[in-house]
Amino acid sequence: MKEFFVRIYESMADNPAACVIDVVLTALLIYGIIVFLKKNNAVKLVAYLLPLVFAGIVLSSDMVGLTVIGTVLSYSLILAIIAIVLLFPQESRRGIMKLASPKEEHDVYITENDITDDQLHETISHIVRAAQNMSKKNVGALIVISTHSMPEHILDSGTELDAVLSCALLESIFNTKAPLHDGAVFVRGNRIIAAGCFLPLSQSNSIDKELGTRHRAAIGVTESYNVLAIIVSEETGVISVAHHGNITRYYDSQMLTDQLEQVYGLKAVSAKKKTKRSLRSDK
Repeated sequence: MKEFFVRIYESMADNPAACVIDVVLTALLIYGIIVFLKKNNAVKLVAYLLPLVFAGIVLSSDMVGLTVIGTVLSYSLILAIIAIVLLFPQESRRGIMKLASPKEEHDVYITENDITDDQLHETISHIVRAAQNMSKKNVGALIVISTHSMPEHILDSGTELDAVLSCALLESIFNTKAPLHDGAVFVRGNRIIAAGCFLPLSQSNSIDKELGTRHRAAIGVTESYNVLAIIVSEETGVISVAHHGNITRYYDSQMLTDQLEQVYGLKAVSAKKKTKRSLRSDK
């Protein structure tokens, strides 16, 4: 233990800037682990991890003389990170995917087809009308809007359609007597790519117990992918929207229109992003 603090003191004397950076990075790493555990309702693990790290510092000291256990515990922080990855594989995967995704994918629709703004506005109008109609009839629905990449394994779980989106088509798919009504519909641009798709369920314990499988599936897919999910409750008819792992309930037609316009890049978009989408559309 004494040698540990002596090394820190010598490091500060020889290269104070590097020592400060070292301490800050270590503190940020520990803080990140604590925030991760707290967010996933595992903050109690901190009570076990901190003593483990402290024991690693003490027992790895030459003054103690416990070579084997000292060597093992000197890597206690690495072991703690490995343990977190093993205990929380879905959360870890989700965090890595968010870090690996370009930020603009979260915020704006990037078209790869010849789709005009008018076509996107018409698509939004059809989605909103279909959601409102199904809400009035208490017809359950789950519509996923993809802004960039499409999770192939989820699409493969449903039925490929690749059809132009319309209000009537959406209502037909979610008709309770239709074979595809139980799954999710995936929309890209102005086309329905697939229907009857099965989505990963969120494992979060903070989700309201009143929300059913459809809402949990919507939250789950938005936790892992850059998509927007629209949910119509078959019990209450309430329209909800899930985005980035968060769900907001009681949407009306104007709120839903505004949300879709933002996702499609038709509202509150910088000039640079508008230019990018327009250039792609002109191809």
